[in-house]
Amino acid sequence: MSMNFDDCAVTREGFPRPFPNTPSNVLDQLRMNGKVVIVTGAADGIGLAVAEAIAEAGGNVAFWYNSNDAAVQHSKDLAVTHNVKTSAYKVDVSVSTQVQETIAKVVQDFGKIDVFIANAGMAISKPILEQTLDEYRKQMSVNVDGIVYCSKYIGEVFHRQGFGNLIITSSMSGHIVNVPTDQPVYNATKAYVTHFGKSLAREWREFARVNIVSPGFFDTKMGASPFAINEAYRMAAVGRQGHTKEIKGLYLYLASDASTYMTGSDVLIDGGYVLP
Repeated sequence: MSMNFDDCAVTREGFPRPFPNTPSNVLDQLRMNGKVVIVTGAADGIGLAVAEAIAEAGGNVAFWYNSNDAAVQHSKDLAVTHNVKTSAYKVDVSVSTQVQETIAKVVQDFGKIDVFIANAGMAISKPILEQTLDEYRKQMSVNVDGIVYCSKYIGEVFHRQGFGNLIITSSMSGHIVNVPTDQPVYNATKAYVTHFGKSLAREWREFARVNIVSPGFFDTKMGASPFAINEAYRMAAVGRQGHTKEIKGLYLYLASDASTYMTGSDVLIDGGYVLP
C-alpha cells in the first residue's frame, strides 16, 4: 500500500505560529529603543564593547561587574553620550543569592528585562597536573555555576513576563583543545555552558530565545600569554587577534529583533581559528 507524507502528518495545536510583528527594515530591526539589557562582566573587554553596542542602538543597559568598578563610570558615560538609561551593579555571579537579588533590583529599577547577556568569565590556564583544586573550583564557580545561576533566575523573570532573550558567552575552547597551552578545566567549562545554552533553548521555547557566542582570541585584558598569542596568529586564518569592536555587531544582532528566528545557535567568531 502506498502512503504519502500527508497520511503521516501529525497536527500540533496552535501551529504554525504567526510571524513576529517586527519591522521589515533591517536597520529598524537592529534598534534597541525601549529595551532593557543586562550585561555581566561589563567593566572591560567584550562585555564593555557589548554594552556600548546596546547603548549605541538606543537600548538601556544594566552593567554588572565584580572587582573592576570602572563599570560605574562607563555606565554614566554611555547614558550621557547616547541618552539612554544605565545603571551599574556590583555582583559576584558565583554567589546565587547575589544574582537573584540583583536581577530583582534591575526589574525594580527598569521595569522589565528584555535581554540578559551572560558574559562574565575567567581563566586559569594550567594543565590539570599543575592546577590546584581551589583553582579548579574557582573556574567552575564563575564559568559554570555563574551561568547556571544567571540562567535560572533570569529564566524565572522571562517566564513571568512571557518574553526574553538570553545570550551566553562561551568560547571556541568549547569546540577544540587549545594549543599550545594546556587548559582542560577552562575548555570543559565552555563546553558545558555551550550545551547548557542549547538545552535551555529547547526548554524555554514557549517564552524565550537562547543563543551562544563562542569567541576566539580577542585583544582584551583576559588575553592569553604571548606564547599562546603567537600560535593564535599562526592558526587564525586572518593572522591576528580580534578587536572588540569586531564582535559588537554579533551581540547586537542576537539581542535585537533582527534575529527572531534564531535560537539554540552557537556562533563561532574566531578569525577562522577552528577551520577544519
